Amino acid sequence: MPQARSKPRASEVPQFSLYGEAVRPDDAESVHIELIETRSRIHDWHIAPHTHTGLFQVLFLMSGHVSALMEDEVWEYDGPVVITIYPSLVHGFDFSERAVGFVLTVDPHVVFSAGGDAHGELFSPLFLRPMAIELGRVPDLHARMETLLRLLIAESAAPRTGHTLMLEWLARSVMLLLVRLEADHRSAELSGRGDFELFSRFRTLVEQHFREQWQVAVYADKLRITPSRLNRLCLKLAGRSAFDLAQQRLILEACRKLTYVPSGVATIAYELGFQDPAYFSRLFKRHMGVTPKEYRRTHVEE
Repeated sequence: MPQARSKPRASEVPQFSLYGEAVRPDDAESVHIELIETRSRIHDWHIAPHTHTGLFQVLFLMSGHVSALMEDEVWEYDGPVVITIYPSLVHGFDFSERAVGFVLTVDPHVVFSAGGDAHGELFSPLFLRPMAIELGRVPDLHARMETLLRLLIAESAAPRTGHTLMLEWLARSVMLLLVRLEADHRSAELSGRGDFELFSRFRTLVEQHFREQWQVAVYADKLRITPSRLNRLCLKLAGRSAFDLAQQRLILEACRKLTYVPSGVATIAYELGFQDPAYFSRLFKRHMGVTPKEYRRTHVEE
């Protein structure tokens, strides 16, 4: 829960590149990753209030506790939690001993531009204000994020061909996962958390059972709601009926198999729960505009 605290005067707040480093080397990487303990341990787990000169920072506390000074508030959090920091923000941290996590520091270039893509618009929601994003309710996402961060650590330690690109791609991948999570939170707030969680359970069931080609009534029964309510929910949050969403997932899997699996069309049809390969071909063409064979020929050649 944020608490008020007297804010240090501007003249008292040091500006750093990385904490404790007043000057950034000319050849510094656009992405820097380190373990929380790297600097915190030598400072007795206390990082005094400071700002960063032209750098964005994301703190990933995987376990342990942090008392975070964010301008004139103190945030108290137990991991796993992510805290985002923009360059001029006065911030400081007190960690519990043996806190585990990562500190990701990135150039504005990584946040706002890359080959003309609209990354600035994509990532800006993370840095319009400081945010604390809790990961305890999303263990799968937490695990994916930690994997990417450990890959960043490994890449930083042993540069190879394409080193800078790899660092930037991995950093953007981590931030994109955060953007998605934050977007989910906003959707939940707009639509009602109960509806959003129910819709998420439906999508999970579809992922688990689309090959069995369940009827909408079966999905609804598993969710303990009526088929009409399930359809209204799907139309509200996805703009499609429950049947359409299940079919969409089935056709997506068909596209993947036709592209990457060398099995015949009939075999793929049977693997996806179709008793009649001809019906599978007609359904596929209705959704994709081409037959399975035509789709495979086009995409394998590409």
